[in-house]
Amino acid sequence: MLNILGTYEAKVDAKGRFMFPVAYKTQMGDEVKRGFVVKRSIFKKCLELFPAGQWKEETALVGKLNMFKKKNADFVTKFMAGVKPVELDGTGRLLLPKDLLNYGGITKQIVLTSVVNRIEIWDKDAYEKAVDYDPDDFAKLAEEVMGEFETD
Repeated sequence: MLNILGTYEAKVDAKGRFMFPVAYKTQMGDEVKRGFVVKRSIFKKCLELFPAGQWKEETALVGKLNMFKKKNADFVTKFMAGVKPVELDGTGRLLLPKDLLNYGGITKQIVLTSVVNRIEIWDKDAYEKAVDYDPDDFAKLAEEVMGEFETD
C-alpha cells in the first residue's frame, strides 16, 4: 500500500488545472505515470485523488458487494458518481473536471492533504473550517477511534 505524506496549497486556474506538488510526485515514484482517479468524498465536501494502483484496490473491495441487494447497488451508484481518470500533463498539472470542482465548492485556492493512501482536495476556506477543532473534542474522538488498539 502506498503511503502519502504532506499538506500543500495550490491555485486552480480558470480551466480547473493546478500544479501537482513535487513532493507527492517524489513519494509516488513511477506510480505517478500510471495516472489517477478523482472522485467525490463519501463523508466530506471535498474530492479524493487516488493513485491508479490504489484505486484498483479500492474498487476490488467494492466489486465484492452483492449487486442483487438494493442497498449495495445504491451504494455503488453513489460511490462511483462523478469518478474520472486524470493524468498529469506535460508541465505537471492536473485538470479537475468542472462537475467535481462544483461539488467540492472549489474556486481558486485549494489545499491538498494526504490521507494515508489518497489525497483530499479541498477548497482552502472549507479545509480551514474542517480542521479547526477543539483539542478536547479531538482527544475524545482519538480515544474512541484509536483506543481499541493495543500497542506493543
